Amino acid sequence: MASQAIKDNRQNAEIYHGDVLCKEKLAELLKEIGLPQGLFSLEDVEELGYNRASGFLWIVQKKKREHTFKPIKQTVSFGAEVTALVEPRKIKKVTGVKTKELLLWLSVVEVYIDDPASGKVTFKTGTGLSDSFPASAFEPGA
Repeated sequence: MASQAIKDNRQNAEIYHGDVLCKEKLAELLKEIGLPQGLFSLEDVEELGYNRASGFLWIVQKKKREHTFKPIKQTVSFGAEVTALVEPRKIKKVTGVKTKELLLWLSVVEVYIDDPASGKVTFKTGTGLSDSFPASAFEPGA
């Protein structure tokens, strides 16, 4: 069931269905805003929506998924529904994404690249903690 935020942003949004098309369109969007194309490692994506006017992005997959980005040994959980506000080099107000730190799961609320020349992507959690990693760790196939 779609959240109220998704319902509120459906009008005038670009909406795609099917795993292959959704992944392709998500990679295109990430490239367009200047973030690594493999930032979201998802499976069985049912719907991708993007409202350019509001910057609201949503992704619906069949079920929650965990993925480990091997180059940085970081495990991330992607909920069945992921939402965010998108702007150049930044994804903010993220819901549905958590990262594992020691034995705790922390919600990721923002992902951004401050300085493209640095080659670093910064992840900020709901607790205010942040960590930066090489952007190359989030390219497809990494």
